[in-house]
Amino acid sequence: MKIKRFEFNMFPVNCYVVWDETLEAVVIDAGCYYDEEKQALKNFIINNKLDVKHLLNTHLHLDHIFGNPFMLKEFGLKAKACKIDEFWLEHAPKQSRMFGFELKEPTVPLGDYLIDGDTINFGKTSLEAIHVPGHSPGSLVFYCKKENCMFSGDVLFQGSIGRADLTGGNFEELKEHICSRLFVLPNETVVYPGHGAPTTIGIEKAENPFFN
Repeated sequence: MKIKRFEFNMFPVNCYVVWDETLEAVVIDAGCYYDEEKQALKNFIINNKLDVKHLLNTHLHLDHIFGNPFMLKEFGLKAKACKIDEFWLEHAPKQSRMFGFELKEPTVPLGDYLIDGDTINFGKTSLEAIHVPGHSPGSLVFYCKKENCMFSGDVLFQGSIGRADLTGGNFEELKEHICSRLFVLPNETVVYPGHGAPTTIGIEKAENPFFN
């Protein structure tokens, strides 16, 4: 499995393109806001001859969905995410104005809903959806057991965890679910977060100040 990380700049957010030897791929959190960011993502997919099968959202906060209309227009893909988070799509224009800018395009509806335990298949690779609420009520982590890695969205970061002060957030619930759903995975599991650099489950169990 191969992973390409893009860091998009409106709210510095990580977007991941994940693929294997079949060239089938998924895009996780297309947070591209600026035209040059959208073009960079499109060019990478086309230049590497990738066949994107799924657009996934770890959750539906504003910064993670900027590129969803673009992915629908260019690749015919609607995002898959947890239904519990769907209300954020309606709130996105108001939320953007709170940060002092307007959305370039209206939000688009989800194409499908994901729940805890669902499997997302592409090529010879599978991702498992793990529901880890607390940052957002519908937050999902996408875990690849075969490749020993996960895409954690804004649930778990290097040395930190997601904020819990937005609508539907719950700090204690977030900590509890990180411990019960993520920290039970192998220590060597690589964590690819929605912001910042990768880490591992072992490092966060040992060093993350929210758990020590």
